[in-house]
Amino acid sequence: MEKLSIANELSSNAYPGRGIILGRTPDGTKAVAAYFIMGRSENSRNRVFVQDGEGIRTQAFDESKLVDPSLIIYAPVRVLGNKTIVTNGDQTDTIYELMDKQMTFEQSLRTREFEPDAPNYTPRISGIMHIENGKYNYAMSILKSNEGDPSSCNRFNFAYNNPAAGEGHFIHTYKCDGNPLPSFEGEPKRVNVENDIDVYTALLWDNLNEDNKVSLFVRYIDIETGKYETRIVNKNC
Repeated sequence: MEKLSIANELSSNAYPGRGIILGRTPDGTKAVAAYFIMGRSENSRNRVFVQDGEGIRTQAFDESKLVDPSLIIYAPVRVLGNKTIVTNGDQTDTIYELMDKQMTFEQSLRTREFEPDAPNYTPRISGIMHIENGKYNYAMSILKSNEGDPSSCNRFNFAYNNPAAGEGHFIHTYKCDGNPLPSFEGEPKRVNVENDIDVYTALLWDNLNEDNKVSLFVRYIDIETGKYETRIVNKNC
């Protein structure tokens, strides 16, 4: 698979929806995670990322304008020991709780389906990073309706063991803008990452559509020590 420019992927798509990037820096020393949210409605745009323990959660920027919190208020990132979970919904909690009971990432997600937001049936996208004894691997998942048929859930899992330096994998909820919104198709896209967290954060944020972007989370984890740096960017601040 050709390695794509993440700047081009973002700048050429006005509405990829929510997106996850997992990867490894070019120098091989850091694990990389990024998660962004976008919005078309006032309710979706009325959000910020805030720190919550070792993870983050979404929060209404203006509580008086919050209409329906069911699919927009959740914890996108949680940490379970040496595992970092990143998702676009409350399945973060499902993965955390069931993996804590010795179920696998894939088994945990077998209990969930796409979001019940007809007619879009937004896919649930999820990722997990595992760092232990200087070794690193990650996995990604997408749960989506069968071409908009809510009676059928298609499940796709992708695992990356000892991922290559200088690249990541990018998965997002929507193929592009539309009514209804067309779901992401295919396997996660192979994209570039950068050594410097601030450079990469700026690269991602600056190439997301100005009207639709809402918040961005980026984390770099040292593969040897487990220590991490985090950046959060909110359009509402």
